[in-house]
Amino acid sequence: MAAAAGCGAAELRMRFSDYIVFVDESGDHGMANIDPAFPLFVLSCCLISKRDYMAAVVPAIQRIKFATFGHDAVVLHEREIRRDLGAFSVLRDREKKQAFIDALTDALASAPMTIFSAVIDKRRLQDRQRGENPYEISMRFCLERMYYKLSKQGQVAQRGAALTTHVLCEARGHNEDQDLELAFRRICGGDNFSGVEMPFDPVICDKKSNAIGLQLADLVARPIGMRQLRPDQPNRAWDVIEQRLDKDATGRYLGYGLKCFP
Repeated sequence: MAAAAGCGAAELRMRFSDYIVFVDESGDHGMANIDPAFPLFVLSCCLISKRDYMAAVVPAIQRIKFATFGHDAVVLHEREIRRDLGAFSVLRDREKKQAFIDALTDALASAPMTIFSAVIDKRRLQDRQRGENPYEISMRFCLERMYYKLSKQGQVAQRGAALTTHVLCEARGHNEDQDLELAFRRICGGDNFSGVEMPFDPVICDKKSNAIGLQLADLVARPIGMRQLRPDQPNRAWDVIEQRLDKDATGRYLGYGLKCFP
């Protein structure tokens, strides 16, 4: 019985890749009212091996939470951290805030993950007058690049069978989530640059989900956008994120880990 159970578990594991993806965004994807202060839409995707996620990424963030709040129920949100809101009001003390930011920065710097991101300038997109959707453009680019990365590592199929990689996205509302899933499945069904089927499966998570990976994706999205919006402004987070962007053999990340469009 034990041997049979072991075989079943092995067969089950073979259906999935060794990786997981966490997705978040910064900025509004709507085109009706463009915020002049942040006229961008940024999608960030963190590709992490499940082994590294369990062994290194989650414990590192948990340690920071326990040291700062005394528990790990707090969900990290970049906006609330930046403005010292809610549970992060304890960071109004300047020294505590700096220690917290330093710890988070160190955790991001050491996190064994690869970042894929797309930055859409909605003003320029609107000028094209093609009715394009910033979210769909961003998602298509990131999925294409992650598929290419995983295919090089033998993580899209095994013995002729597709290996599913789950892509976790934060819920945004019933209608928006439905639109996202339709676009996601259309892209993975072949509506992509190579015209191939990509074995990604979306998982819509509640906003209150305490998934560490989603929190990391949230933390990196805005700094990526700010780098494009104000490149001369000091951006310590970007300095760390840049090292985690997917790159080609020469170290180039534009068009690989980062797409700026149009």
